[in-house]
Amino acid sequence: MPWETESQIPQASLDHSPYYNTSGQNAWQTLIAYDACIRLCLHAWARGCTEAPEFLRDECLVLWKAFGLQKFLLQPRGTQPIEGRAKNVEQTCSLKAKKVVGKIRVEVRKLRIIPRRKLKSTYSQRGAFYVQAGAEYVRHVSSLVKTGINSLLLTSSSVTSEEQFSCFFHLKSSAEDAEMEPGSAICLHPGTGDYHVFFPESQGDALLLEVQDAKKSVQGRCTIPISSLSDNPSDRIRWWPIFHDDHECVGKVQLSIGSTITFDETNHIKSGPVVETLAYDLLLEAAMRAQHFHSRNLWLHGPWKWLLTEFADYYGVSDSYTKLRYLSYVMNVATPTKDCLELVHELLVPVIKARSEKSLTRQEKSILLDCETQVESLLANVFENYKSLDENSPAGLAELFDPTPESAAPALAPAVQIFILLHDILAQEAQTMLRNYLQTAAKKRCRKHMLDTDEFLSSNSDGFLMDPITISTAYSKMKNLCVNMGNEIRADIKIHNQHILPSSIDLSNITAAVYSTDLSNRLTGFLAAWPPSSPLPHVNELLIATADFERNLESWNIRPVQGGVDSKNLFHNYIMVWIQDMQLNLLDLCKAEKVPWSGVTTNHSTSPFAEEMYEKIKDALVEYEVVINRWPHYSLVWENAVANVERAIIKALEKQYNDILTPLKDSIPKRLNMHVQKLTRRQSTALYSVPNQLGTFLNTIKRILDVLHCRIEDILKSWASYLPVIGDRKSLFGEQMNAITVLLRTKYKNYIQATVGKLVNNMQANRSTRLKRILEETNEADGEAEVRERMQMLSSQLIDSISNLHEVFTSRIFVAICRGFWDRMGQIVLNFLEGRKENKVWYNGSYYALGILDDTFASQMQRLQGNALQEKDIEPPRSVIEARSILCRDTTNATDPSNYFYV
Repeated sequence: MPWETESQIPQASLDHSPYYNTSGQNAWQTLIAYDACIRLCLHAWARGCTEAPEFLRDECLVLWKAFGLQKFLLQPRGTQPIEGRAKNVEQTCSLKAKKVVGKIRVEVRKLRIIPRRKLKSTYSQRGAFYVQAGAEYVRHVSSLVKTGINSLLLTSSSVTSEEQFSCFFHLKSSAEDAEMEPGSAICLHPGTGDYHVFFPESQGDALLLEVQDAKKSVQGRCTIPISSLSDNPSDRIRWWPIFHDDHECVGKVQLSIGSTITFDETNHIKSGPVVETLAYDLLLEAAMRAQHFHSRNLWLHGPWKWLLTEFADYYGVSDSYTKLRYLSYVMNVATPTKDCLELVHELLVPVIKARSEKSLTRQEKSILLDCETQVESLLANVFENYKSLDENSPAGLAELFDPTPESAAPALAPAVQIFILLHDILAQEAQTMLRNYLQTAAKKRCRKHMLDTDEFLSSNSDGFLMDPITISTAYSKMKNLCVNMGNEIRADIKIHNQHILPSSIDLSNITAAVYSTDLSNRLTGFLAAWPPSSPLPHVNELLIATADFERNLESWNIRPVQGGVDSKNLFHNYIMVWIQDMQLNLLDLCKAEKVPWSGVTTNHSTSPFAEEMYEKIKDALVEYEVVINRWPHYSLVWENAVANVERAIIKALEKQYNDILTPLKDSIPKRLNMHVQKLTRRQSTALYSVPNQLGTFLNTIKRILDVLHCRIEDILKSWASYLPVIGDRKSLFGEQMNAITVLLRTKYKNYIQATVGKLVNNMQANRSTRLKRILEETNEADGEAEVRERMQMLSSQLIDSISNLHEVFTSRIFVAICRGFWDRMGQIVLNFLEGRKENKVWYNGSYYALGILDDTFASQMQRLQGNALQEKDIEPPRSVIEARSILCRDTTNATDPSNYFYV
């Protein structure tokens, strides 16, 4: 039973104030109620009821103490009345003045109505009669009145049968009620013995009667003041005149009215009859006092519950009234707890049913109206705090802001039952009302969660020191806010899945709209006040929390809401600024580099500047991994930015090594008007020596091409793999990276070829080392020894040049230049032979020259590279193969795939 499972609450926290007690003004009514209880108990005891003796033993001690009659009843000798306590209690709380002044029992005995079709003649006869009566009024008052009434009685031949008429009664106070229901008037038929009990609210109230015929046409009306019923209480059966709208008397009605009049708020009667409902109220108050009624002890049980039930049944108090009066007292101390709401629901069910059956009296309707207002307020309190309900709190609400609950509070289910009982949950108005309650609850939770971050958006936030610790703390609190909002929605989903709320109420979607909108506004304001400068760890944490919040809403099937959290839009402008700032910063570093770092090289014999710049690019990309993982389309923005920086790095390198690159640029072809031309300058007669810095430059370009650029491209490609597919291919990712690859390869090839060209020019600068002249001077009879002797200086210079290349370049570049050099020297022989195909005089010399070139390049590369040299590296280049094919008249070797040129 509810009273057996009462929550264990410290007694000091409960309000045990005596809400009800006996005062001098209502002592008489209390004595009448006390007497009624004694007689009821005696009657029940006579029937063998086991509960009655409880109230009769010890001179009805339990009853008179509960009614508070200690100071009014005589006490045995030696017993002192508890004056102080009685006086104190009387002062603290006296009985509330009751609106009802009594009750009246109405029965229609007879009805006489003059038909309207004969009203003309009747009216003229009666008009003449009234004129005559007025002239003789002073002399014959009593006789005229008697004669007039007798003349009406003699018109029975003109009266219609009363079976055709119905009498509709209601109180004047109910007619003045704006919310009076249509058809709520009580219908009684004459002579049937039917009756109805009315409860007037004051002495100024009146009983209104309306007579209608079978066609619902109004025949007349009658007004009976309540005050006139107390003039002669013994005169219960009386005739009352019926008037038409034009104040014409059209008949009369005989009513049997039994009245019990007590008091109203302006006139307390010290003695007289007491209406049963008032006596029941006094008994109910006594029962509550006896059982220590308070906000956490609301249920009446045991003998007192029996007594209340028997009293209502024995003295004719309606069940609706007993429930409503009990409910009115409960609502005075109601809390948003399960036991209170279950009791309210239990009391309301039969009352609402009675209202739908239109069986409530005017007084009951009035009480219900007051109670409904209080119940609605209680329901609003429950729904607007459905996550803060606490059964162990005296007020029913948690005093502190507790963590988000994982399940619905026990009080929520009965609150929903009451709401459905009072409202048509299928109606849009009721659903809107409940949604508004839940939205208000969400707003309250939001407000409490956001208290911790208010300081960062207040007008005084300008005074904050923007030190790293303060900024990190602020972002951490905003991250926690996002997590807490997500937890709130997750809890609402769990509560919704308990199927406590009506199916038309989607709790998670209703509250998520509030949480998402408020969180979005808070994040927008915070980021504006504390803009993130870069994707630092605390910024990434907030970004992750925001994106996770949005992703969770989608995974939970929460409908998108206008103005809700859109993490991409929240951070988009900041991300674009970050990337632009990073690009500008790296470009500024490139512009600042004008001269090479003297004496400083890396383990790869490359420029430290390039190594450092690519390391900065890689670090920047790693910082943005959090951003890209959530929004891959930013990889396109980063590709453009990285490409711009890489171009700037190449340009800066060329500027740094401009002095050593200038001699080579004369040999680099320039594309003008779609034709390849060479920009020539006055050739220097000095031999070209490959400087060490050229080695650093080309080593750097080669490392960028083979390692550094590929490393960056791989990172961007991994990001781009998450880009959405457009048509048959990914988005436009890769174009910029491919352009950089082409640029690097072109630069590398051009500078390699220009270097080779300079070395070949060295060979052509001296008459004794000019290969073509040596071939021209060779005779058909010359053998290998003669040709080798003529090429002695050329071979010596080739060996020196190859050694110089090995000192300057790394292994692969050294091999590439050597093979290019070898190919160009073979090209001289090939060109010489092609111009003299018909003259075989020079074939032997050319044959020996090719052999000497092959031996020189292969042996020197083998000597300098050792085991690092691959077999294909010492195979003759293409020009040599083609020249040999001419000499041997055999083209077999011309297509040998082993011949290649490094670029």
